[in-house]
Amino acid sequence: MHASPHDPYVRVRGAREHNLAGVDVDIPRDALVVFTGVSGSGKSSLAFGTIYAEAQRRYFESVAPYARRLIHQVGAPSVGEITGLPPAVSLEQRRSSPNARSSVGTVTTLSNSLRMLFSRAGRYPEGAGRLDSDAFSPNTAAGACPSCHGLGRIHETSEELLVPDPGLSIRQGAVAAWPGAWQGKNLRDVLDALGYDVDRPWRELAAKDREWILFTDEQPVVTVHPEREAGRIQRPYQGTYTGARRLVLRTFSDSKSPALRAKAERFLTSAPCPVCGGGRLRPEALAVTFAGRTVAELAALPLTSLAGTLSTAAAGPDATEAARVLTEDLVARIGTVTELGLGYLSLDRATPTLSNGELQRLRLATQLRSGLFGVVYVLDEPSAGLHPADTEALLVVLDRLGAAGNSVFVVEHHLDVVRHADWLVDVGPGAGVHGGRVLHSGPPRELAGVEESVTRRFLFDREPAPARTVREPAGWLRTGPVTRHNLRGVDAAFPLGVFTAVTGVSGSGKSTLVDALVDAFTGREEGTGQEGGAEQEGGAGRLVTVDQRPIGRTPRSNLATYTGLFDVVRKLFAETEEAKAHGYKAGRFSFNVPGGRCETCQGEGFVSVELLFLPSTYAPCPDCHGARYNPETLRVRLRGLTVAEVLDLTVESAAAFLSDVPAAARSLRTLLDVGLGYLRLGQPATELSGGEAQRVKLASELQRPHRSPTLYVLDEPTTGLHPADVEVLMRQLHGLVDAGHSVVVVEHDMDVVATADWVVDLGPDGGDRGGRIVAEGPPERVAGAADSRTAPYLARALSGVAPHRS
Repeated sequence: MHASPHDPYVRVRGAREHNLAGVDVDIPRDALVVFTGVSGSGKSSLAFGTIYAEAQRRYFESVAPYARRLIHQVGAPSVGEITGLPPAVSLEQRRSSPNARSSVGTVTTLSNSLRMLFSRAGRYPEGAGRLDSDAFSPNTAAGACPSCHGLGRIHETSEELLVPDPGLSIRQGAVAAWPGAWQGKNLRDVLDALGYDVDRPWRELAAKDREWILFTDEQPVVTVHPEREAGRIQRPYQGTYTGARRLVLRTFSDSKSPALRAKAERFLTSAPCPVCGGGRLRPEALAVTFAGRTVAELAALPLTSLAGTLSTAAAGPDATEAARVLTEDLVARIGTVTELGLGYLSLDRATPTLSNGELQRLRLATQLRSGLFGVVYVLDEPSAGLHPADTEALLVVLDRLGAAGNSVFVVEHHLDVVRHADWLVDVGPGAGVHGGRVLHSGPPRELAGVEESVTRRFLFDREPAPARTVREPAGWLRTGPVTRHNLRGVDAAFPLGVFTAVTGVSGSGKSTLVDALVDAFTGREEGTGQEGGAEQEGGAGRLVTVDQRPIGRTPRSNLATYTGLFDVVRKLFAETEEAKAHGYKAGRFSFNVPGGRCETCQGEGFVSVELLFLPSTYAPCPDCHGARYNPETLRVRLRGLTVAEVLDLTVESAAAFLSDVPAAARSLRTLLDVGLGYLRLGQPATELSGGEAQRVKLASELQRPHRSPTLYVLDEPTTGLHPADVEVLMRQLHGLVDAGHSVVVVEHDMDVVATADWVVDLGPDGGDRGGRIVAEGPPERVAGAADSRTAPYLARALSGVAPHRS
């Protein structure tokens, strides 16, 4: 295929990435192109896995070979040929590992400009020398407060936190902050060897001994003679003691495990650093001001307020030329962030506290200021986490990117964005093996004639929702007053036994309020009583939160292992005659431990091939050819299939294969009920989208028998879901309520909110102009609220919904 150099199309031929079935498609450049299709249909495989991956591969070919080795590269996509492809910029909804030093200011590079403003145009104390811009950064040795190392807070602990029950002896577990298992036993044995009484109740030990055991910085090494245990040879060894405080602080600061960090945090108190007062900087940097404020004070302002403060100062009679130039640039760059509905954020807001949608929009704002021309921007659901009012602002920004001479390719489910597209690529018709075909590539209006398309029904054939009965609350869960982030003394009441939607523009405080509810509910259960606790009238015995975090961090975690289905499968294999004849137990059929797995690839199924100047590639294991098991294990068959072949079944196929096994059938049925029939049992957790991961968690919860009423809390459960998948999910959530449970969702999809029994709307805006409940009640009442920015959009959705009271 030889395309003209003036060919206005990106032409893809023979794309076979993931489930794409040899796709041929022509996509116009210099247009807003939206890729649609149900979850798992292959739209991201086409936009990101094929088009963007090929653009990146071509760019890296122009980079010096040595430099290429230093950059993480994706492999070459499985595609025959692509012509007419410009350079590409990807904006995906992936977050790096949580880092307390990463902030809105560092992601957008606005902090660099603010530091330069203070360095060149700040008001210095009499006689003070000018500071370099690095001195205004808490992330550099030149600027960080030496007491808190630039974090702004110090963490400390106490005897009461480390030893909650002083009636216990050390042997009985008095030091609750110690790790469990062998490490805790080792610390106890070391103390015993050092001469401390580990069997006396903690409160009876001498004060100086208690102080040393918990707070010493010494790390003595002694010979430990372990107690003899029947059948085990215990040899002496050299043991090192570490104080409980030192151990907790080290775990909290260094551990990569969220669970271990969370456990360590329970034994710590947090307070502003007494040296910098939370400003994170050295005293000499905090002595410099601009517009009467320190750099830390300006970084804490919402961006809209920051822009106003800087503009006023730059227009003043005392402003220097440097101040005017630097301020003008900074205010213009802040403007692109506020255009995307993020004016409520402050520069010092840590990125781990941001949603994926907020992070992606911050990166989008940075690209808007870059002024690139002639590139393809590939965006992953930029409307995720956006209120309908903010989506309108997003469309303006996407149009600006296109008007600047760029192509904008968007993977999207939001119907307002789909309708706004110049060109639509609809992939489907179903998910997984039932998808992977381009059903339509052309103007959106022409999709109306494509009967196979699931998207078509939602764009053109919307029918009014059937009339339904609005449920009456079975009780109430009250929490507050909540003072957190932008919430100031908010009292909230959530009805039990119904479906509740929490709404509001981005940054209005929705997630903060629901997080406070969860913490208060948990505090009530554990007797800690946070934020006044949660007063309950009626029943909600258990709390279950279902988020979109990955179900596993490595390819070894998969759908079958997470849901517990693989335990059932391994037991079935162990019960076969072949397995019994060889003495194989269930563990033999795990690919994670030695024994039954292929040792060449250690159960991975593939091996990494280092190609030096080219990106590393993965090839099927030369011994097991991707099966993950050794030949002896694969000789055992269950109903004609090996364990590797069972893992390769889709949920849909496995449901038929294991229909007569109750434990497996129940698990598979719940996965089918949440619309995940297309996933393979052995599909690595790392390949699942956030929406898929959330539905896997929901399915795992649904398969458990529920004897007591449960409160389910979901944060934006429809993010990443096609409207058809939303219908499937809502059937399950409303089914939970019909079964006597309570469901609370943070949601922006007005079609979902319109089906709720109760709505809590926060606002009216984001940041300082939000943080209060502006309306609450049934959807019809909230739709008529004068102060609510949600009201007009909810009223529009309700026009096709006719609930009635019973």
